[in-house]
Amino acid sequence: MSKPFNQLLVIFGATGDLVRRKLAPSLLALYRNGSIPEKFEVIGVGRKKMSDDGFRSIIREGLKLNNENSLPDNIAVEDFLSHFSYFSSNMTDSKDFVGLRDLIQKKDRDCEAGGNYIFYLATPSNLYSDITEHLCHAGLCSEEKGFRRFVYEKPFGYDLESFYKLNKSLKKFLKESQIYRIDHYLGKETVQNILVTRFSNGIFEPLWNRNYIHHVEITAAEDVGVENRGGYYDNAGAMRDMVQNHLLQIVGLTSMEPPSSLNADAIRNEILKVLQSLRPISEDEVEKNFLRGQYTSAIINGIKVPGYREEPGVNPESRTETYLAMKFYIDNWRWGGVPFFIRTGKRLPVRVTEIVIHFKSTPHFLFHVDDPGKSFNSMVIRIQPDEGILLKFCIKKPGPGFIVENADMDFHYSELEIERIPLPYERLLADVMKGDSTLFGRSDIIEAAWKFLEPVQNAWKRKTGKIYGYPAGTWGPENADNLIGEGLTWRYPCKNLSKGGKYCEL
Repeated sequence: MSKPFNQLLVIFGATGDLVRRKLAPSLLALYRNGSIPEKFEVIGVGRKKMSDDGFRSIIREGLKLNNENSLPDNIAVEDFLSHFSYFSSNMTDSKDFVGLRDLIQKKDRDCEAGGNYIFYLATPSNLYSDITEHLCHAGLCSEEKGFRRFVYEKPFGYDLESFYKLNKSLKKFLKESQIYRIDHYLGKETVQNILVTRFSNGIFEPLWNRNYIHHVEITAAEDVGVENRGGYYDNAGAMRDMVQNHLLQIVGLTSMEPPSSLNADAIRNEILKVLQSLRPISEDEVEKNFLRGQYTSAIINGIKVPGYREEPGVNPESRTETYLAMKFYIDNWRWGGVPFFIRTGKRLPVRVTEIVIHFKSTPHFLFHVDDPGKSFNSMVIRIQPDEGILLKFCIKKPGPGFIVENADMDFHYSELEIERIPLPYERLLADVMKGDSTLFGRSDIIEAAWKFLEPVQNAWKRKTGKIYGYPAGTWGPENADNLIGEGLTWRYPCKNLSKGGKYCEL
């Protein structure tokens, strides 16, 4: 694979947690495997006053704490860090950007970047417009010489109106092709494997429709609380933090039609069609199809953990959901009448993200079964942890009669003879460097997601609907199974892909 062109990476918010925990280790991994340009420079921009050496010390410490593998020898790390420099700015003063432009031009000459610049905004989203405008006024947005790519972290707006406002402000200065709205979930190997599993296997794709699938279930569970992000989370909640971006993108990949090619726009066009086909939900239907919860204090492994309203930075009377379960439909020929279910929450028993395809039972089920769920075949696509695929099917239980029980066939990524699975940010940074926007949010896709959820947000603004409490360390409100109905329940996953059960992690 050829390396990308020589280029500069300018990171705003460079002393923040994201850079230390995710971006720097991912850049080091790219550097170690030879996927980074031969000549590159990284300029960190932050509010703190510090020298280049001070910034390198912060990055060095982040690499020690957050690198998933053992660090290479000190010579290799120091050579990597030698490409880093720092520029202090309050990020709202246009005068600072003149100095930043001069530094960029100097570093450009040093590494022969040829005007190829990536600007990564790892800042609060309320700074996106100002930083972009100042960069453009400093002459750093024009692509007359080299490329100029802008990476924006989520959230991209907090509702449809704020999305329109932010998008309009960026489009004043940038083309859509310059904008990379990053979603680290799409950088996971197992998310990308959804496309390969579906479209490279003749045994799956013919069954991937309303004729054979009973319902689709997506779970994204976290075993931690809001940690030190109470202030942010209380303004976001589970829907903004997880559903609008990560999980609706996964819905798109799971249910899209085959793209005409692996071209970025071909894939994203099909995802857009899915989101535009989501059955509209009226405000009056919200309570019937959406269930909200908040975790309450509990004892987990002998340690008392606080409830959500007791967390630092959280309003003691907060109505922000830390758990959300929802039911919806995709109104097109492939999926007409098939219910989709999403469940996400904090302080659940285990950290896990997976997709479950529940196939219909045979038209006439001949055999005895104690649990109706055992008459269903299902396919589990595990995104994290213990990444892999699990296929559940019926067999005869040994002994007299025809008693049915489930058997498993499973594949685990850990079984492959590979050194490691690349980090999500590692893949996404490499794609930005190459100019591949496949795994980045396009404005019309994000708009379609916000449009679908707007009635829900409007209903919640009126403070309609209940918010159910659930003890930390459990699988959410007790009545969450009622959303699925038909005597069925959610799948209760364990860390191990092949195991399951409501209490397996408790």
